[in-house]
Formats: sequence, C-alpha cells, structure tokens
Amino acid sequence: MKKVIASVIIGVMVLIVACSKDDNGTIEPIDPFAELNLPDQYFNYANIQLPNHYTSNGFPSQFQFQQAATEYDNTPSDNPITDAGATLGRVLFYDKKLSANGTVSCASCHQATHGFSDPKILSEGFDGEQTRRHSMGIVNARFYATGKFFWDERAETLEDQVLMPFQDDVEMGLTLQELENIVSSQTYYPTLFENAFGDNSINSNRISKALAQFIRSMVSTTSRYDQARSEVSSPIMDFPSFTAQENQGKELFFLPRRLTNGLNGNCAACHVSEAFVGPILRNQGRTTFATINGLDSNSTTDLGVNETTGNPNDIGKFKAPSLRNIAIRPPYMHDGRFATLEDVINHYSSGIQNHSNLASPLVNSSGQVGQFNLTEVEKNALIAFLNTLTDDQMLNDEKYSDPFK
Repeated sequence: MKKVIASVIIGVMVLIVACSKDDNGTIEPIDPFAELNLPDQYFNYANIQLPNHYTSNGFPSQFQFQQAATEYDNTPSDNPITDAGATLGRVLFYDKKLSANGTVSCASCHQATHGFSDPKILSEGFDGEQTRRHSMGIVNARFYATGKFFWDERAETLEDQVLMPFQDDVEMGLTLQELENIVSSQTYYPTLFENAFGDNSINSNRISKALAQFIRSMVSTTSRYDQARSEVSSPIMDFPSFTAQENQGKELFFLPRRLTNGLNGNCAACHVSEAFVGPILRNQGRTTFATINGLDSNSTTDLGVNETTGNPNDIGKFKAPSLRNIAIRPPYMHDGRFATLEDVINHYSSGIQNHSNLASPLVNSSGQVGQFNLTEVEKNALIAFLNTLTDDQMLNDEKYSDPFK
C-alpha cells in the first residue's frame, strides 16, 4: 500500500485505532489509507515552475492594464502552498463523504475533464437540486488579484469560499460542525492533517486552508499557448509554431479594435496578464473589479456583484474567471446561457446590450453601444486562438486527479 511519505507510515502506526480479525482470528490493524491512492513521495505543489511570461510583463508600455500574472497572486502570507497541505486539500476536494448524504464532492461541480468546471448549465447538489449559477472554472484562481470568489464575489478570500459550498443547502448540505465531525471520523485524515499542520487536530480553519492550497496550485503553464510563447519575447509577436489563423486570433484578442461606437476595445482588457484572469483597473475607491459585458439590458432575477456590495453601480456585474481551458468549459457565462464559443463571440460581435452600468469602451459618452463587428473569418480565428489555451497536460496530471480508489 502506497503512502504519502515515510512519515505517514510512522503516523499510521501511531494513529491506528481500528482493527480486524483475519481467518485465523488474529487481530490486525486496518490501514487507514486503504481507500486512497497516494504517491510514495509528495507531488510538487509548492514550487511549480512558472514560465517567464507569468513572472514578467512582456506587453509594451501602451498596454496600461497589463502586468505579470505573479503581480496578481492572492496567496495570503498565513497560508502558503505546501506539498503536504495541498495533498490534504486534494483528498478533501474529491471526498464525497463530505456532503449530507455522501454523494457529491467539490470535484462533482469542478471536473478536470471540463477544465475544473461543470458541463451542465446548473450543477446538481447532494439531493439533486440545482445550483443558482453555473460552476466557474477554478484554474489560475491564484491570480485573481482581489482574492474575491464566486460570480458575485461574496467570498472575500479563497479560504472563505471553499467552506461555503459545504454549508449550502443545495450543494453539500452540512454545517461546519458536521463537516468537522465527518472528517474526524475518517481514518485517513489524522495523519494527513499532522503532516500538513504539525499535529492531527482537525477543524474547519485547517480544512479551509488545505483546500485553498490545492486550488491555488492549479496553475496552467503547459498549454500550446505556453509552449509557443516561450519562442518569443512578447505576446503580441507572431508565434512561430502557431498557424496563421491562430496568430490572427491572438492579434484580435490582444490588440485594440475600433468598435461600432468609435471607441477602441479588445478582449485582453477584461482578461489580463498571460494567466488570462479578470481585470484590475487603476481606479481607486471601487467596490469591485468585476465587469458587465452587456448580456442584458436590465438585470432582474440576478443582480450579480450588487447582491454582495449593495452598490447600485454593481448591478449586472460578474467576476471574470481565467480563460485558461475555456474551449472545454461550455456552457458559458454565470447562467450558462451560451452553449458554444461561437455563441460567446457572436455576443461580443453584435449582441452587446446597453445596460445602465455598461462602461467604456462598450458604450460611449453618447450612450451608443460598441459592437466588435467581427467577420466570420475573424470569429473562427479567435476560436482557434482560444483553443490554444487548453492545457491537457495540466488537466491530466495525476496530482490533480481523484485519489480515491
């Protein structure tokens, strides 16, 4: 039976409290890791090598909203990623016992094969009820600078966010005390907690920290984009290993384009850095950096970030997740209204609606909406480029997979 590291074996001998009898009546200890398939040595979570285009800003100075991805890192000083902590987080992330009836886990709504999102428009909770919004992709969550999570940013930090689904009446249906009790009753957790935190005390704060470490370790660095990007010094240069269509799509994504209202706009303004995360603007006094993209002319049943802040200027605004793995993450938007990337691009090409909180450049000072007005060739080029952001190597890496046998 594989164990995490040698210290786990020692911990097992100390912590075993269960036993069984073999055919001869001999009492034998039960291996607490019998349900898990963990490696002999920890996977590397804490020191993932980030490429240069994550650690330095390769955009020209006129791209004023661009910075290196690492400038946006939301990892708190009291919860750095450790191999032991993320290993514990991985087990917690996939453990279906941590729901009211033992049927769903975090991974049920954030599936690796779908870019750690859900192919369903709305996810199903432990009792088959549907969630209110579509499950957001969580790869590169580490680089959302404000550290706020959920579409409406109601969680101030990732550490706050990871505990909320457990307590949701639809999603997992537990109280924090029930969560702690279930975790404490599993034989495999005490040693994992001891390795991660120095002793085997189990509480919701440590559960939160371990899950946040695992999710922050989900960094996409091995897509075709990353491989091609290593060949050049700037993201706006043609990539030699890209097709002409992919380079055209990359140019359409990054470079300013004259919209139908006379203003210049680009995709990269709302998906910044080469982690392709939500925007950080240099306006002071903002309650959110979430954006509104003209999905509707009026917000009715879902007010977005306004439901968190109470600020009328935030009505209709939603967090923008990273575009990494976007091609395998349909459906799209907070409500899953778009079934394909083609639908998304058609929206920006000609379907943007004039909401009262729509901002420049999508609306000008005269109130005229700016559409991107893309040709079919341009739409196809954008899709080709977005496909290069799929990171099959990362999504199929064992260290992010289900550890339960």
